[in-house]
Amino acid sequence: MKIFLDTANPSEVRKFVDLGWVDGITTNPSLIASSGRNLLEVIAEFAQIVPGPISAEVTATDWKGMVAEGRKLAKISKQVTVKVPLTFDGLRACSLLSKEDTMVNVTLCFSANQALLAAKSGATFISPFVGRLDDVSQHGMKLVEDICRIYANYPSIHTQVLVASIRHHLHVAEAALLGADVATIPVKILEQMLKHPLTDSGLASFLSDWKGTGQSIL
Repeated sequence: MKIFLDTANPSEVRKFVDLGWVDGITTNPSLIASSGRNLLEVIAEFAQIVPGPISAEVTATDWKGMVAEGRKLAKISKQVTVKVPLTFDGLRACSLLSKEDTMVNVTLCFSANQALLAAKSGATFISPFVGRLDDVSQHGMKLVEDICRIYANYPSIHTQVLVASIRHHLHVAEAALLGADVATIPVKILEQMLKHPLTDSGLASFLSDWKGTGQSIL
């Protein structure tokens, strides 16, 4: 499964790219607002750091505005994936941009039917928001399972399932078990994936025993 970092901070990404952990980036208007930076500059900087897709979200709500913004974003780099909302206008923009060979990430997906329509509109990625469903007492990962099953039934569907709104590291493992193509996560959760208390205690025990031998490898 690919891992996209959900961030608007290029500096926090660099140390993970060299490890091969980061396959792409997703951003959204809220992250850009929090960063205080210019969207176009951030996307251009990411294009110099990461090897894969970089999702940049439009802010227009009508399809003509989305297409115009999407075309401008796509000019920054071939890596840019234009992010549109799962509305009628969003899918209309998706269809047009996809026909122009622009990657499109359809976001704010909350049902399998929505995911099916996004795929038929040519979406490169569909982003089910699992955490927001969990927040309203629905089962976010069940939606991921349903979308993966539906897409697998039809070889003509090439839309990738990009699991979004991930709240904790267990969501990442669940997404991988279900066969999702991508999980987009904040840096904090990527770091959580590395940690386990038994790893730390086991290492401490090994080092203590080794110290007692009085030996040195070098």
